[in-house]
Amino acid sequence: MSLRDFLERFRPAGTPGASATGVPADRATERVAELEPALARLTDVQRQAARIRAAAEEEAEVVRQDAAREAERVLAAARERAALVRRRAAEPALREAGRQADARRAAGDREAAAIRTRAGERMPRLVALAVADALGVPAEARGER
Repeated sequence: MSLRDFLERFRPAGTPGASATGVPADRATERVAELEPALARLTDVQRQAARIRAAAEEEAEVVRQDAAREAERVLAAARERAALVRRRAAEPALREAGRQADARRAAGDREAAAIRTRAGERMPRLVALAVADALGVPAEARGER
């Protein structure tokens, strides 16, 4: 017991004036008696709150693990579909490239056919000139100038 508590016991309990007889009040004991039931209930509430908090943390961990598994599943599915999506996205560009290649091939075929036609038209004259040259026919006789 502290000195203050000891001295508190001798504080007058009544109104000033004539002294009253009696035992001084023990305020500290009265406070303890008054607060003890409330503090006991508070302790019980604190224990209950700790149990609730622990249960919530366990549940939150389960939710986090479930979410992580779901995220992994979604990511795996997305990776599986990525190749198909890329292929589908590239299809229009590949079709256009195919059309351009076909157009260039057709243009090349047309140009090659034109060159073959010109070669066919020029070939008899060039063969005649080559034969005349090989036989030593003078240029004037061949019709060249």
